[in-house]
Amino acid sequence: MKTDNIGQLRGDRVYFAADRAWIDDLASLASTETVLADYPLAADVAARVLVYDCDAVRRVVATPEGRRALLAEWAEALMTGPGIIVLRRALPDLAVIDAASEAFRDIIAEQHGTNTGGGDHFAKPGANDRIWNALEKLCLRAPEVFAAYYGNEILALVSEAWLGPAYQFTSQVNVVNPGGEAQSPHRDYHLGFMTSEQMARYPAHVHRLSPMLTLQGAVAHCDMPVETGPTLYLPYSQAYEPGYLAVTNPEFRAFFHAHHVQLPLAKGDAAFFNPALFHAAGTNRSADVRRMANLLQVSSAFGRAMESVDRTRMSAALYPALRAMLAEGRISADRAADAVAACAEGYAFPTNLDRDPPLGGLAPPSQQALMLAALKDNRTVDAFLADLQAQAERRLT
Repeated sequence: MKTDNIGQLRGDRVYFAADRAWIDDLASLASTETVLADYPLAADVAARVLVYDCDAVRRVVATPEGRRALLAEWAEALMTGPGIIVLRRALPDLAVIDAASEAFRDIIAEQHGTNTGGGDHFAKPGANDRIWNALEKLCLRAPEVFAAYYGNEILALVSEAWLGPAYQFTSQVNVVNPGGEAQSPHRDYHLGFMTSEQMARYPAHVHRLSPMLTLQGAVAHCDMPVETGPTLYLPYSQAYEPGYLAVTNPEFRAFFHAHHVQLPLAKGDAAFFNPALFHAAGTNRSADVRRMANLLQVSSAFGRAMESVDRTRMSAALYPALRAMLAEGRISADRAADAVAACAEGYAFPTNLDRDPPLGGLAPPSQQALMLAALKDNRTVDAFLADLQAQAERRLT
């Protein structure tokens, strides 16, 4: 039995690499046609995207059988279908949307007045206005508006279709002003918010898992004709498994720009998509439309540990010990890093992006990164504890 290359072959199976992503494979997937007959509850197919009439959807889900059929159809549309569904009249009461928009505009005005907020992971600074954690801010500012807005059967149905029950909403409001340029094509949270080097460290099965943990959506808070730059999508691209790495490649980005689709939305419409779908907000070429969307990120209930652990307190206790052990040669830097990984929070999210923005990258530093940097620089215990506490406070709402 030949064993000289088994390690290389297995490594290539278990880990994706940017230099093993082939444009022809994506092109084959992206050429798939959407057949309306395969989705009997859809009202239409536009640019290979499934379009649903939510007035009809509400009638269908009045029976248990109809509800189950709809959830199953939406799950397959997002997984193996085009990866995106457009929901016409998802929020039919436009007065509710207007009330939420008014609250959001007030928040944006306050951010301008205090020079806070804003920023975008995938667009140039200043291209838009952004409200981080708009979910909590709307709930605290206008709870009745929140209740009318999120007390919505369609939002609940699509979230359950992809994630099952016990999902959790978060949201960020994005306003792309006239002249605001398009985002770079990307995939979304989780892996999509990492550098290529970070992504490559995760095995292929985690690349397959990541899209199952989150549902991405957007509710239109104004009419969005194409000239205002509604989101660009590449249908079926979510099925390309190495896509988190590939979408950062200039060749793949050029393919996206040559083959994307773009659909207008009316106020109250929503679009929901698999977070692995290649997409990007478009350029607002209108003269006077400030394109406002409520970007919904719905998370699986399963992304949690079983036990509550105070990792800030643990890090404060461990740092002096590790610093002393390193100084005395009783532990190597590599083994100290292993101990930090067992102790400190290794993930940058969730955080308060108003106070802890992703400056210079897609995510702010994690607690682990803070601790490792302090050990490398041999910071004093008091200095590390001050940094640790400041970071913990930045993460709070």
